[in-house]
Amino acid sequence: MRLTDRKITIIGAGIGGLAAALAFSRQGAKVTVLEQAEAITEVGAGLQISPNGVAVLRALGLADDLAWSAPRARAVVLRSHRRGGEVLRLDLDQYAPGQNFYFAHRADLINLLADAARQAGVKVRLLQKVDRITSGARPVVHLANGAQCSGDLVIGADGLHSKARAALNGVATPRFTGQVAWRATVANLHNHPAEAQVFMGPGRHLVTYPLRDSSLMNIVAVQERKTWAEEGWHHRDDPEALRSAFTGFGGAAADLLAQVDQVALWGLFRHPVAEVWHQGSLAIMGDAAHPTLPFMAQGANLALEDAWVLVDALRTASSDEEGLAAYQQRRRSRAAKVVDAATGNAWKYHLRQPLAWPAHQILRLGGRLAPQRMVQQFDWIYGHDVTGGTPAPTGNDPGAGGPITTLA
Repeated sequence: MRLTDRKITIIGAGIGGLAAALAFSRQGAKVTVLEQAEAITEVGAGLQISPNGVAVLRALGLADDLAWSAPRARAVVLRSHRRGGEVLRLDLDQYAPGQNFYFAHRADLINLLADAARQAGVKVRLLQKVDRITSGARPVVHLANGAQCSGDLVIGADGLHSKARAALNGVATPRFTGQVAWRATVANLHNHPAEAQVFMGPGRHLVTYPLRDSSLMNIVAVQERKTWAEEGWHHRDDPEALRSAFTGFGGAAADLLAQVDQVALWGLFRHPVAEVWHQGSLAIMGDAAHPTLPFMAQGANLALEDAWVLVDALRTASSDEEGLAAYQQRRRSRAAKVVDAATGNAWKYHLRQPLAWPAHQILRLGGRLAPQRMVQQFDWIYGHDVTGGTPAPTGNDPGAGGPITTLA
């Protein structure tokens, strides 16, 4: 089914929405993206783009631009919290050759995708807050200002509190995981290398890695906590509260925490993977379909995978219904498996004594005896390539029926 001149409306100008917009436009579709913000700006700070996400950016012709704007990860290093002593080094250069992991600033990746989408003819409409969506053969998007819009296809890439998901599945009730996270960036004053450093402590852990030209350091700090009232990215907190929560963390972690002067705090909630991903000509993707905790660094990567598979499934199908059904069939089980892996990963870094010491010894032993196995244990995530290694065909291509780290 050719997508040329199909009218596609995408809700949300995040990573997944913009990647889908670009892929649809490359197929000749007329794409409009609705974004509620007044500008496409940074949300959050750093993120990790693993090889499965890089594969999609490569197929979209953007991998070289990513490489120019983001450091390539050389290793993941697990450390004890008190002095920052090394417990385990996962050498990506040696044991994951050919698999590129990048530390990207979210704003840089968003700008990269937005520029490419606009150049491909995508229209991005700002200040378009969606109130609700009526599903059906031709879905209707009702905006908060009273206006309405539609399209041959409407794609909900509108995140955790998706109106599109609610139209398909009803309003979900998330479950608080008993964890909160702080996020901040500081200057890289001590030339920290292109490595993800994970400082493991009792009931909490801290992750750091460099961004951009390595002049910035990204900090994500997770703490177990009994209660939390809200979720989201935009809760400003006092840096002293962060430092107090991570008292006792030494070495490089202490130095970086001392630099923090602005920090965001949010609660981590477990959302169920949506049961229904499409109905009529309405579909969902990314966090709208499968919100994930940050403990496998896969939120952005899964959204990129969704974008590619969604367009591929539609253009190789004989109808929208067939294409959207194939999209859900190809994506739901994988997304659910990755989400479950992320949910079960955090406790490994939060062990208390007397369990922490023997667990760290086991990690050290594994690093000495089977380093390659330690690195490759999640190849089922990182080595997955939804593009089949092929570049994106264009709408004018006569063969256009062909296939199109461990922490936050």
